Amino acid sequence: MEEQRIYTVTGLNQHIKQLLDGDDTLQGLCVQGELSNYKIYPSGHHYFTLKDAECSIRCVMFRGSASRLRFRPESGMHVTAVGRVTVYPRDGAYQLYAEDLIPQGMGDLHVAFEQLKKKLEAEGLFDSAHKKPIPPYPRSIAVITSGAGAAVRDIIRVSGKRWPLAKILVLPVRVQGAEAPPEIAGALRYANRWRVADLIITGRGGGSMEDLWAFNDERVARAIYESEIPVISAVGHEPDVTIADYVADLRAATPSNGAELAVPDAQELSEALQSLSLRCDQALRRRLERCRARLDDLAGRRVMQSPMGYIDLKRMEVDMQRARLLASQERRISDARHGFVRAAAALDALSPLKVLGRGYAIASDAEGAPLRSVAQVAPGDAVSVRLTDGSLDCRVESRREQKNGKKRTKL
Repeated sequence: MEEQRIYTVTGLNQHIKQLLDGDDTLQGLCVQGELSNYKIYPSGHHYFTLKDAECSIRCVMFRGSASRLRFRPESGMHVTAVGRVTVYPRDGAYQLYAEDLIPQGMGDLHVAFEQLKKKLEAEGLFDSAHKKPIPPYPRSIAVITSGAGAAVRDIIRVSGKRWPLAKILVLPVRVQGAEAPPEIAGALRYANRWRVADLIITGRGGGSMEDLWAFNDERVARAIYESEIPVISAVGHEPDVTIADYVADLRAATPSNGAELAVPDAQELSEALQSLSLRCDQALRRRLERCRARLDDLAGRRVMQSPMGYIDLKRMEVDMQRARLLASQERRISDARHGFVRAAAALDALSPLKVLGRGYAIASDAEGAPLRSVAQVAPGDAVSVRLTDGSLDCRVESRREQKNGKKRTKL
């Protein structure tokens, strides 16, 4: 009987690894599933689980492969993992060594675009409050694009035709490939550091999403946001939208449109100035006509033709006013005099002296108090009788009281 071979754990795991590594089916295969428990370790390696409704498989993506991803994988994403299946000898567990991840439903560039857009929007890089106004009459414009592309020629041609006074400074950079984002961001920082222009235009001509990807880079987006000089983003054609368009202070549909938005049209400005000059002339002419009519009206007045006549007229008005005041004063004095006379006559009519003049007399007791009743004196009392021309000293011999029409003498 053949002796059975005995394996060590390590030997068994190595044998299984060799079997799996030698199976062509397990090399370069594509596996669809949902990402779960996705983790990125400090080493740069990515560890995750790929699962479907019934099963799961452990996966790893080493740092070199992960650095080539253009989107950030997250748990819950449905992807196609490209890689190989083998055994990790130390644990004796087989796993998928992924070399690439492809999102299902859309390309990895679209996923990366939406992820970065969502991230920067949450940080406020797209807020209109941070947008700087575009200078209406820039003296110098920095163009950050390829020095050999059609975009820079279009910008120079359009801006030179519209506004020849603007100086164009080209900062040539690569606009495609892995080196493009750091060059574009560096040119933006250089332009701000040395204040080379009043306005920056950055962009390139049209192309595929891969061709325009440099303007979807986070480094370029942050450099535009940090720019103190206003930035116009002029990338691709009108349907093309990049992250740079969202961050920039103004988005242009094309590089040519960027030049149109950057400078005014000298011809339109000249026509506007001519129109304004014409309106000013017309307004000034109308005002002169009104002033001339006013002057003619004043010159035709009597006061301007004969100044002394105006003064004489005012003198007459003063004399008339004085006469009215004097007449009013005399009427008031006359009314007051008549009132005084009436009051004096009424007072004189009530005077006791007048009563005495009509034959009446006023009797008073020894103290001079007037006698109003016979009860105030008794027979033998001294009384004084006042007449109109003097007084009499008398003594009462008797008194007669009158009650109810009957007289009664009291001795």
